[in-house]
Amino acid sequence: MFLELIAVIVAGIAGAGVMMLIARAAGGRVPKWLIPVAAGAAMLGTTISSEYSWFSRTSDALPDGLEVVQTAESTAFYRPWTYLAPYIDRFIALDTGNVRANTEDTALFMADIYFFRRWGTVQSVELMVNCDTGQRADPAFGDGGDPVWRDTTAGDPIVSGVCGKG
Repeated sequence: MFLELIAVIVAGIAGAGVMMLIARAAGGRVPKWLIPVAAGAAMLGTTISSEYSWFSRTSDALPDGLEVVQTAESTAFYRPWTYLAPYIDRFIALDTGNVRANTEDTALFMADIYFFRRWGTVQSVELMVNCDTGQRADPAFGDGGDPVWRDTTAGDPIVSGVCGKG
């Protein structure tokens, strides 16, 4: 986050500098108010570019064995351009290299999934998947009881990733 702030500040200085050079080359025929406008436009452009490139930068940096199984697009009223082209600000990655089969029931598998969120910390969750029924459950709620199974929709990306149907 700090490096992105520095990049935005540098972009603003560069935008203002370029407009100052254009004004000087034009012999002063460019209105002076264009200098801060150019700085603001450069800063806004850098911020938008950073937002839209976050997913590809982050997913490309994932280690081997982590596979993106689901993404979430975002729009916001204070970012009107996102209504034309939503950007991905969250995704779920499955640790395919660490899927563990249950020794007593061949339909049950344990898997680790990771929730990535822009401007947030990565969260890890261990879950159980029943490949026969397509259900999934959190294995423990801290009370030592049986897991509560949840039905999923057909083609659920997490179930498909764990069961190898994707």
